[in-house]
Amino acid sequence: MNHPATPLPVDTVAEHGRAILDEIGTAVVGMRDSLELALAAVLAGGHVLFEDVPGLGKTLAARSLATALGLDFARLQCTPDLLPSDITGSSVFDPATREFVFRPGPVFTGLFLADEINRTAPKTQSALLEAMAERQVSAEGTTRQLPRPFHVVATSNPVEYEGTYPLPEAQLDRFMVRLAMGYPDRDQERDVLLRRVARRQEAAPVRRVVDAETVLAMQAGVEATQVDPDVAGYCVDLATATRGHSALEVGASPRGSQNLLLMGRAVAVLDGRDHLLPEDVKRVAVPVLAHRLTLTPTAWAAALRPEDVVGELLASVPGPATVGSGR
Repeated sequence: MNHPATPLPVDTVAEHGRAILDEIGTAVVGMRDSLELALAAVLAGGHVLFEDVPGLGKTLAARSLATALGLDFARLQCTPDLLPSDITGSSVFDPATREFVFRPGPVFTGLFLADEINRTAPKTQSALLEAMAERQVSAEGTTRQLPRPFHVVATSNPVEYEGTYPLPEAQLDRFMVRLAMGYPDRDQERDVLLRRVARRQEAAPVRRVVDAETVLAMQAGVEATQVDPDVAGYCVDLATATRGHSALEVGASPRGSQNLLLMGRAVAVLDGRDHLLPEDVKRVAVPVLAHRLTLTPTAWAAALRPEDVVGELLASVPGPATVGSGR
C-alpha cells in the first residue's frame, strides 16, 4: 500500500524547482517559462500537452524533464496503426509455463511521452484516459495500478491535418495545461547551434536532480499550501464566465476551475510563496483554460482563438479586492 509522502517546506520545493529548471536549461534553450509551467503541472499532479510546430524541442523537453526529476521514462511514437494494447500491454503465451503472462506496456512508467499523439486513432488515444484520470490500467479483466508518480506528456503538431486525428474535447480536458514552445530568438537559436558543436554529439545529457520519492514529497508540499477563499472564488468566476461567452459553444467545466487553482498554487510554491495570489491564476489561465473551450462557427470563421477569449475575460472579470500575504 502506498503511504502519503511527507510534505517538503515551500522554500525547499522552490529550491529543488530552480535546480531542476537550471539543469533542463543545459539541454533546452530559451523555453524557461514553458518548462516552469510544465514542472508546475507535474507538481500539481497533472498532465501536459505540448502543441507546436515540429523541431522546437518538445520531445527533448519531455525527456529532460523526466531525467531531471529522476522518473522512469518511456517514449511511444504514435502512428495510425498503433493499437490500445501497444500502450497498455497485453498477455503473451509463455511456452515454459504454458500460461499467458501479462507484459506491461510503456504506460507503466513514471513519465510517459506520447509523441505526436494526434497521429494515432481515437480508439488508441482513449487507451490513455483511464491511466490519466485514475493512475491505473484495466486490461483483459484485470485492473493494475501505475507507478507513483505517474504523468503523461504528449506532443501534438497543429500544422498538419493529413493523416491526423484531432484530440476530442474529453481527452483534451484530461490535460492540465496545453503549452506552446515558441520559436527561439536569434541569440537563443545560435546558442542551440553552438552547444551542438561543442558537445560533438546529438544527445544533450541531463543529470538527475531529484528522485521519484522527492517528487512525491514536493507534490505533497504543494498540496499542503492553503488557498484564500476569495482567490478560489476568482478561479470559479473565470471558469463560469467562459460558459456564457457569446463566442463559445462550450466553456470550461469545474475541472477547469479546479486546475486553475491547482496550477496557480504550484506556480506560487515554485516562486517560494506559501500562498496563492490572483496574479498566479492570471499567469496560468491561458494554458489551463484555452484548450477546454470550443468556439462557435462564427467565431472560428472570424479567426478568433480561445486564447483571445481567455485574455478578454482576464481583463473583464474582477479579481479579489484584497488577498492576505500569508497564512
